[in-house]
Amino acid sequence: MAYDEDLADRLRSALGTTDYEVIKMFGGLAFMVNTHMTVGIIRDELMLRLGTDGYDAALARGAEPMKMGERTMKGMVSVSGAGLTDAALQEWVEEAVTYAQSQPPKKPRKPKT
Repeated sequence: MAYDEDLADRLRSALGTTDYEVIKMFGGLAFMVNTHMTVGIIRDELMLRLGTDGYDAALARGAEPMKMGERTMKGMVSVSGAGLTDAALQEWVEEAVTYAQSQPPKKPRKPKT
């Protein structure tokens, strides 16, 4: 299993009525809001895009810098899914959704030929 399916179900519940799309990415799931990767799951880790403005505050709340291999992902953090309460999950998700909705939608990519 590449991602925690229970955490994925909890994440879907936390997103509630938010319009989102789910894409398999990074060996896990990515939840796209307003055409932006907003939250995701890799193994049992929650990854969140909070932007550079929300990054330091998230680290102060216990998040870790999001890394892919040796690369630190700018504006993204990870939070352990183990022991994450529903209330805490909801807070993280709302913060990430607010950030995604504040960004202009990405232009559609031209299909590869």
